Amino acid sequence: MRLLAFVTLAVLLVGDGHAADPKVVPSAIPVVKAEAYLLLPEPRVMKSGVSKPLADARNTVFTPAHSRAGGKEVITYTAAEFAKLGVGWDTFRERAEAAADRLVAARQPDLVKDAAGSVQYAVYRAEEPVIACLLVAPSLSQIFKKVFGDEIWLITPDRHSLYVFPAKAEAVGDFAETLRQMYQDTGFATSDEIFLRKSGTTLQAVGSLPKS
Repeated sequence: MRLLAFVTLAVLLVGDGHAADPKVVPSAIPVVKAEAYLLLPEPRVMKSGVSKPLADARNTVFTPAHSRAGGKEVITYTAAEFAKLGVGWDTFRERAEAAADRLVAARQPDLVKDAAGSVQYAVYRAEEPVIACLLVAPSLSQIFKKVFGDEIWLITPDRHSLYVFPAKAEAVGDFAETLRQMYQDTGFATSDEIFLRKSGTTLQAVGSLPKS
């Protein structure tokens, strides 16, 4: 099973690879509109004057940001720019969650299955750095409820990918080392933490990827 897990993950990480692996369902390429309200997860050391920790995260802050049409660039707000918006942080968060829900709705995740046909994990992956902002989307719990149950774990090691697992340690175990390496190797790291999402509750940090 461990070998299968790393083989399927490699399909996601190297090239598009989808045609060669029938277990991966290719995601559609949506038209990305500009978004004025986004929350970008970032390592705590990258925090700015408008960043805040959420979900009891220890290593991660969430920074207000916006994207341009096409989604190829996510720009964080300066303190002065944020003040000009005329909204408080809580209102910005609510709007960012709504924006994340819209972005999630426009995408289909890749589903990776084992030899028996069971979905092991899902991943949203794209060239657009806005993918990391999907982490705060409340709708994710409902989207994956039939596949993974009431609780899911979310991991976004870089700005271009969001991994969705069932909320159990063994589900992530095979991938933890690779996800940690992705976080360390990228020039745009986002978070090395694991977040729990459950219907009707707020996002909650429940742990970190183990360090090698």
